[in-house]
Amino acid sequence: MPTPTSDAPAARPPGPVTLQQVAARAGVSSATASRALHGSNGTRIVGEELRKRVLDAARELRYVSNAPAQALARSTTSVVGVVVHDVADPYFAAIAAGAMGVAREHGLLVMLAATFRDPELELDYLARLRAQRARAVVLAGSGFADREFTRRLAAEVDAYRADGGHVIAVGSHGIAADTVRPANRAGAALAVRHLYDLGHRRFGIVSGPRALTTVRDRLDGARRQLRSLGLPLTPDQVVDGGFTREQARTAARALLAGPSAPTALVVLNDVMAAGVLAALREDLGLRVPDQVSVVGFDDVPFAADLNPPLTTIRLPLADIGTQAMHMILTGPTVTPRTVDVDAELVIRSSTGAAPGH
Repeated sequence: MPTPTSDAPAARPPGPVTLQQVAARAGVSSATASRALHGSNGTRIVGEELRKRVLDAARELRYVSNAPAQALARSTTSVVGVVVHDVADPYFAAIAAGAMGVAREHGLLVMLAATFRDPELELDYLARLRAQRARAVVLAGSGFADREFTRRLAAEVDAYRADGGHVIAVGSHGIAADTVRPANRAGAALAVRHLYDLGHRRFGIVSGPRALTTVRDRLDGARRQLRSLGLPLTPDQVVDGGFTREQARTAARALLAGPSAPTALVVLNDVMAAGVLAALREDLGLRVPDQVSVVGFDDVPFAADLNPPLTTIRLPLADIGTQAMHMILTGPTVTPRTVDVDAELVIRSSTGAAPGH
């Protein structure tokens, strides 16, 4: 934590002094500095000692507060931001569609932003939406398993709430915010159990980027279920498919190249599962499900139209967006809320009995 103010004169940084610089000098968060300088929205009050420290830092750095702008910032517009990783991904499209349906009914405008899985862009969008006085932001993309990023995200969320905004997270983000939590671990366990019950004992997993908490949760659910069935998961049984069709196609070829090739593949999203099916059918000449069974995850709209139709773990994607919007409509609470969303196994033609079973 930065060192609190002292009696020594402070060197004024070049250019306009920001609230973040005042907060750093005072050794407090940006949200605390904002409340000390501009007043509280009534949910959290700054103690006198902290308030004095912030005021001293502001005076030493010659910070000029724009009171009219701050008053405007504490009011909100009818805009709701929905931040996703990829607008072309049907997973995010379905969540956004659910949110937009509720928004339309209540006169709200949804502003969609894509990060392309860049954590810095997520922070930037959140700051921009706060500056635009958006009523709320839904962080629909996966969290990032990085402690420093999570700390910075939490600070930005705290500042957003201090200005009267509302942040809702989808999945695990490691922040104190209202959350809609899909059953990623339980869903992956369902996929493994289904294949095990069909007689499969040689498993492979087509994963996604390990930096994403969604990937970690799904992989953890699969690993725990395999372990409980006496089938520990070794590193060579997991290949990163990058959450894209083409990378997953390559990953499937790698998994099937060894002498103990798996007869069952758990693929951690349906976009990758499409690539896996193409690799099995066109690149390797294998029959699905006679020789290899495949389970996807999410049940996006095209899953039933693949060749063969994909067995997958269904998440009610549109309902996730709907739940997030209903949290916005009811407003933030002192204690963050969590809504759990269940996963369901949808059996189609891409899974069958293990060879020789």
